[in-house]
Amino acid sequence: MTEDATSVDATTEDATSDVVMRTEALTKVYPGGVRAVDGLDLEVHRGEIFGLLGPNGAGKTTTAGMLTTRVIPTSGRAFVGGIDVVAHPTAAKQVIGVVPQTNTLDRSLSVSENLYFHGRFFGMSSGGARAETARLLEQFRLADRAKEPVAALSGGMAQRLMVARAIMHRPATLFLDEPTAGLDPQSRLALWEILGELHAEGQTILLTTHYMEEADELCSRLAIIDHGRLLALGTPGELKQSTGVDTIITVSAAGDLDALAGAFRADVPGIERVTRVDSALLLATKAQSGLVPIVFNVAERNGYAISDVSVAEPSLETVFINLTGKDLRE
Repeated sequence: MTEDATSVDATTEDATSDVVMRTEALTKVYPGGVRAVDGLDLEVHRGEIFGLLGPNGAGKTTTAGMLTTRVIPTSGRAFVGGIDVVAHPTAAKQVIGVVPQTNTLDRSLSVSENLYFHGRFFGMSSGGARAETARLLEQFRLADRAKEPVAALSGGMAQRLMVARAIMHRPATLFLDEPTAGLDPQSRLALWEILGELHAEGQTILLTTHYMEEADELCSRLAIIDHGRLLALGTPGELKQSTGVDTIITVSAAGDLDALAGAFRADVPGIERVTRVDSALLLATKAQSGLVPIVFNVAERNGYAISDVSVAEPSLETVFINLTGKDLRE
């Protein structure tokens, strides 16, 4: 069988499969021995928003780069739409849309021209490109800016235009690398709303993020990664349930927090785990009444003055701390 025939067969097989993206022991080692991605095995299903959640430097952008042909893997394989992205990068680019972290809009073109010429580049007819440009400008709330230069757009508007451009050619999978980094809260919510609309239309989306709220709000499933390794995989609800607790008491106090943690473990009933993060202690427990007064009493009896205390349900950050012993923001 020829190489071309193999590629066609893989694409045909994937057309009937629920899996639109797959990695097999995907690895990237940079010069100097820096292992950015280490044996990553993932599957992304058709129509879901799949998140790669982890701190800066976890390997999220490198993973997305390998899946979108911009980074060559050291070893392992990656498939998008049934296409081996290393063996057939040109074919792979036809079935993916990419929104990188940096603004790559053409500043010599207007808002509408950025969409129109992107469509033409991907083989759309002139009439088809104009019609799709008009439709996307309406959907992305940019119709009133169609003739303006892209330099006149706010950061949130420019990001929406980049997403619109990325789906202009109807890609099988849309890649978003830290899509809301640097956006103000209002712009972030506006982009979340549009991504929700695309998801409702059946668009498969892979996004990288270090924002817990973003992953929790948007993702059907997500992979938590750190130092290039997969630590956990599941829905946000499944991952939070995996902590085995339903209440997190966060205590801030001055002094020897390691000693205070030992006192909490010994004298606070029902404590499953105590983890130190910066100048705070996280007490993981099953819900029960009267715990906060007990926490204050134990601290006071051991000579500590609590400066702040809060009670919350487990979050994705709780999951990350349980897995790594450090804050997701580190």
